[in-house]
Amino acid sequence: MTQTNSDGAVPPDSEIARNASRHPIEDIADEMGLDETDLDRRGDGVAKLTWEAIRRQRNEPADGTLVLVTAMTPTQRGAGKTVTTIGLGQALARQGESSVVAIREPSQGPVFGIKGGAAGGGYSQVLPMEEINLHFTGDIHAVTAAHNLVAAMIDAERTHDDELGIEPDSVVWNRALDVNDRALREIVVGLGGKVNGPPREDSFLISAASELMAVLCLATDIPDLEDRIARILVAYDTDGEPITIADLDCVGAVTALLKDALRPNLVQTLEGTPAFVHGGPFANIATGTNSILANQLGLRLGDYLVTEAGFGADLGAEKFVNIVARNGPAPDVAVVVATVDALVKHGEAMLERQQRIQQADDDAGENHVAVVRAGCENLDHHVDNLRAMGLPVIVAVNRFPDDTDEEVRAVLEHCDQRDVPAAVSTVHRDGGAGGLELAERVRDAAESGVTSLRHSYDPSMPIDEKIRAIATQVYGADDVEFTPQARDDIETLTALGLDDLSVCLSKTPASLSDDPDEAGVPFGWELTVRELYPSAGAGFVVALTGDVLTMPGLPADPAATDIEVDDDGTVRGLE
Repeated sequence: MTQTNSDGAVPPDSEIARNASRHPIEDIADEMGLDETDLDRRGDGVAKLTWEAIRRQRNEPADGTLVLVTAMTPTQRGAGKTVTTIGLGQALARQGESSVVAIREPSQGPVFGIKGGAAGGGYSQVLPMEEINLHFTGDIHAVTAAHNLVAAMIDAERTHDDELGIEPDSVVWNRALDVNDRALREIVVGLGGKVNGPPREDSFLISAASELMAVLCLATDIPDLEDRIARILVAYDTDGEPITIADLDCVGAVTALLKDALRPNLVQTLEGTPAFVHGGPFANIATGTNSILANQLGLRLGDYLVTEAGFGADLGAEKFVNIVARNGPAPDVAVVVATVDALVKHGEAMLERQQRIQQADDDAGENHVAVVRAGCENLDHHVDNLRAMGLPVIVAVNRFPDDTDEEVRAVLEHCDQRDVPAAVSTVHRDGGAGGLELAERVRDAAESGVTSLRHSYDPSMPIDEKIRAIATQVYGADDVEFTPQARDDIETLTALGLDDLSVCLSKTPASLSDDPDEAGVPFGWELTVRELYPSAGAGFVVALTGDVLTMPGLPADPAATDIEVDDDGTVRGLE
């Protein structure tokens, strides 16, 4: 039973986590049909699955239903996808279903920066929250070490014989760190004389943005991991020919650092629902979801696997359908999370654009509801996209404490008029009990059997046509403009034989367009692609449509300032 403070507010996440009663991880595994020998314990309440267990389970049929949680275009406040994912998993378990949750591992960048932790919240979070948000099982540290090993091998090659003939200005592999540090975005390495290596410009990215993180989440076993690592392009030689990690002769060493990180991590939710927390790639320059291996296991160990994709459905869900599902399991049902906060933002933009803001009722309450209704056009765009991809869609109205009954009712009425199943979710406040209606809608959709997944493009299409398909079909653009640099990049990628890969568009999550200030549903616009580069190991080409920040900076008031440690080692302020 959930507990609230005297004012009705939910206690801090860390307080809820500390007071929660946890089941032994062996009991959680037993619920899934695993035994103690299938677990490699990593502390209290955390275990990695053994390779023997992974191989055995992957030989079993994948009979589960994959539920993909995504969202309408979010605001800075966030949509609550992780909370909804965990809460929905708990709600399905309350209804007697064997459910498994799968989410990404938190990066220390957001944990100490603006967003805070990423282990859910309130009464829908994964445990042990503090460990998951900090070092956890060391997976992200392993990615950091492996990434920097490759960087060191590149500079060692240049310092010594440089038999590969690396062109200094063409090194595309930088260095990695799992902390927001804007001072490392542009640096110079090799200073201090010849003994320190030839000087060159370099940079750092946050570890979650490393191609190795994307590779980790797409690989399904060690041979696949090795193959993907070997293909990663790190530089070009003086003749313009690509240089890969295989050319550096360190594929084995990189694999050695990542072999344990490839195994999914098993934990539990606040209500004892099994949860895999594994991997954490960026949702713009990569797939933005947890590992394929965790999904494969979850679909074999439970009747329902609930997972999420980063940002709104135009980014995370699109990439899940067009990239992840081509490498692993495809979604059966999509849940689009909507918030009144986001609907108001997009509604104000729609009314202003249509010059109807003054025509709304003068009554403040009615006017606000009219704004919410107008914002539903953004929600409709995402729902229609997912339906066009062949997925049954349910809208989850993630209710915040300051949302009014009238606002929430307006959203439900709108969905009902469009024949879109919808339910209010209060899983942050109420745990699984706050998602029972949502779970019922999901079960109805799963049992309908109407899923017939349709990709947005065929990989054999030219690169520009694949990008145009996403821009027009998913974003709603009229067309695509390619800069001269982008055209040159397409020619280079085609010459390298990489034109048959999937495309991963990097776009602002704040808008359906490439302009973060364009809320609502922009119309009459063209997507501008300014640059492309290969993620050959991951198996896709990245197209940049705006400024891409792969090394965030700390804000003026970072979350790190709120974190304290008691004498007994208890961490406080980690939310």
